[in-house]
Formats: sequence, C-alpha cells, structure tokens
Amino acid sequence: MIWDKAEELGRLIGQTQECKALRRAESSLKEDKETVAKLETIQNLARKVDQMVAAGQMPDQETAEAYERAVRELELSPTGQAYVVARANFEKVMIKVNQLIGEGTEKGTTSSIITLG
Repeated sequence: MIWDKAEELGRLIGQTQECKALRRAESSLKEDKETVAKLETIQNLARKVDQMVAAGQMPDQETAEAYERAVRELELSPTGQAYVVARANFEKVMIKVNQLIGEGTEKGTTSSIITLG
C-alpha cells in the first residue's frame, strides 16, 4: 500500500504547476547552449569548492569569485533566470510536501489505531 501511495504522490507532484514550469524551464535551458555552458561552469566550480571544504580547506578567493560571477551571469540570462525561479518554486513545493510527510509520520508513530487499508 505504501508504494502505491508514494507513486500516487509522485504523479500528483508531477501534475503541479510548479513541476510543469520546471520541466518547461529545463527544456528551454537544454536548448540554450550558452546557458548550459554557464551551468556546467557553476557545477565544476561547486565541485571544486566541495572538494576543498571536504579536505578541510577554504576555497581560494579566485575560485569563490569565479563561482559568484558565474552564478550572477546565469541569473542575468533570461533562460537562466526562468530556470532559477522555476527551480526555487518547485523546491518550495517539495519542502512543504516533506514537511507534511514528516507530520504524518509523527502522527503515525503516535497513533494507537492500526490501519491496513
């Protein structure tokens, strides 16, 4: 039963306006080679920062500035901006969903009524 409910929840999330907007933004993003290149730069710099932090080091100023510049450039491009907004809106939905799942789990663990249906 739980797997059916999880699948149904996934289907319902996929039907939200926020998810549809994110899919459209992702599709537009894939068609914009310049924005894709900016995203790849951001991802590479983020990996570099993560590796440095994992090694107990602070990112050097050059890397930090390059990351900030790349993010700013992405946010200034219309395609990148649409993606960032759509992603943020979808993440808000997922935060609320996870919050409600947590509340439901808490209620389920404290409930003395057992339901199998």
